[in-house]
Amino acid sequence: QVQLVESGGGLVQAGGSLRLSCLASGRTLRNYAMGWFRQAPGKEREFVAGIGDSGRTTAYANSVKGRFTISMDNAKIAVYLQMNNLKPEDTAVYYCAAKIRILVQTVRDFGSWGQGTQVTVSS
Repeated sequence: QVQLVESGGGLVQAGGSLRLSCLASGRTLRNYAMGWFRQAPGKEREFVAGIGDSGRTTAYANSVKGRFTISMDNAKIAVYLQMNNLKPEDTAVYYCAAKIRILVQTVRDFGSWGQGTQVTVSS
């Protein structure tokens, strides 16, 4: 089982940027598809972005396309989420998650989760 730790959250004004990091320990992310999810108060956890185990396939929620970019480092021990042009509706706890190989967008298919990092966007 891979352990995941997120960092990089914080408070930012609308239009600003943040870069979230997800660092793996216990094993590398080789053979894992990775996802970023978020959960706002009173709402269900939702898919934000994902990257396949090869690092070449990516997917994004419609609400973040063109603003967020997911990437994985060459050593396959970290995944990043670059978030630009942030909006108040992006406010949530952001979670990093891992699953074997195939990239999907469903919460229940991801078996390893980080503890989350808070992102707050002020208007």
